[in-house]
Amino acid sequence: MVSPPAALLLAILLSSGQNVVYVPGRVVHGMAGVFRGEGKTDAKDARIIADTARMRSDLTELTANDELVVELTRLASYRADVMADWVRGINRLRALLTSIFPALEAAFDYSTRSALILLTGYCTPAGIRRAGPEEPAAHLRQHGAWARGVDKMAARAVQVAEQQTVELPGETTTALLVKKLAMQLLDLDREIEDTDRLLTSRFRDHPQAPIIESLPGMGPILGAQFLVATDGRPLDAFANSGRLASYAGLVPVPRDSGSVSGNYHQPKRYHRPLRQVFYMMALSSLKTEGPFADVVADLPADA
Repeated sequence: MVSPPAALLLAILLSSGQNVVYVPGRVVHGMAGVFRGEGKTDAKDARIIADTARMRSDLTELTANDELVVELTRLASYRADVMADWVRGINRLRALLTSIFPALEAAFDYSTRSALILLTGYCTPAGIRRAGPEEPAAHLRQHGAWARGVDKMAARAVQVAEQQTVELPGETTTALLVKKLAMQLLDLDREIEDTDRLLTSRFRDHPQAPIIESLPGMGPILGAQFLVATDGRPLDAFANSGRLASYAGLVPVPRDSGSVSGNYHQPKRYHRPLRQVFYMMALSSLKTEGPFADVVADLPADA
């Protein structure tokens, strides 16, 4: 994914009629040995990149993206940043909660809103025991937890609270941090939902969206990431499905020498974001009925 400063430079070069190619870091590293001198400077790196772009004809030529693909790129990048904050926050929350109330940490899935809502009000054994199941249940209902699971969650919280009678060091301050972090994660959850709605809406404005979403396991979020990874190129820009798979590094390349033939290995040069899209697509396709799920179901147990 092109950074905003690089995107600005790319737009200026392309608008002035310059041909721009992408030189992967692995290629630059390999070409560095061609030039004399062991020192590494910015000037030497610039020369290596320039000479590599001049000599090699197999480098990918960059083109200007249309307005919609640029918007999808910005939204996908922003969503990735927010998701990274979400994962870090969940891990930090679990670590804090484990330090004062390990049984409660193990009792619920804190990637769900209901569990986070519970923590904004109750996160210590003594506090939950004093409240009983009625007060946590009322707190959950008041703040929009999943209605059908409220009573069960409140009863489970009281059950695990009765198992811990020891107050661990730093409980008071840690409980304040847990509540604060749970509220931040609830805000992040709403931010992710809003971003997903906007990303879905903009993706479905793209003319290729119906075709992309028709693929097994490909939803609007992955579809947007697919368009970003392929720079919005039409599907017919790839001669066939094999060329697209090869671009993602899913086609083995030969390593023949002398009398040895048919020796294939995983390619080292491929589009990693596109491969990630196909990987997530394959995982998603296993959750629904279809040819992919049928193939997995037919595999032997030790496969």
